[in-house]
Amino acid sequence: MESIEVVVGRIGKPHGIRGEVTVDVRSDEPERRYADGAVLLVEAPRGSAFAARTLTVAGTRWHQGVLLARFAELPDRTAAESARGVVLRAVVPADESPEDPDEFYDHQLVGLAAYDVDGAHLGEVVGLLHGAQDLLRIRTLDRREALVPFVSALVPEVDITGGRVVIADRPGLVTPFPDDQDDQDDQDDQDDEGAGA
Repeated sequence: MESIEVVVGRIGKPHGIRGEVTVDVRSDEPERRYADGAVLLVEAPRGSAFAARTLTVAGTRWHQGVLLARFAELPDRTAAESARGVVLRAVVPADESPEDPDEFYDHQLVGLAAYDVDGAHLGEVVGLLHGAQDLLRIRTLDRREALVPFVSALVPEVDITGGRVVIADRPGLVTPFPDDQDDQDDQDDQDDEGAGA
């Protein structure tokens, strides 16, 4: 069975003297990804001397909204400090889906065709940006990139098996404002005239 790697977090600062670290969680399922005994792949930051290729979860707890984790390979604060900035990845089956039917892995969304609510083709999902608000990166038919907040009001339908997302488009979201399109058309006309001279 084919598998893929998904980013599930990044190690932050040490917490205490026994090797515990803070984790910037990048998974909607931390209880699943950071279960005791889970083995996570490691990607050390550039210039880091951290040599471990994997880390094994030895325990986790929440403290003031922050995940604190212990890893078998980080027995003390010095080892924990050396792991600062390490990106953690989990290996999951390529066909695995999150437990919540309204959640998706990035790899499931990339490549989906984007349509508006009337069925007009808008482009293709080429990536996601994660932050305070997740954003779908849409490559439009005219090769622009548009960012769409990944919320149900703007993305009312995600059909993984059908290979499409539906976007409640409005001027300026994916399709340009009419004035912007007129300006672009004028610029294209000028470029065409200059090329023929």
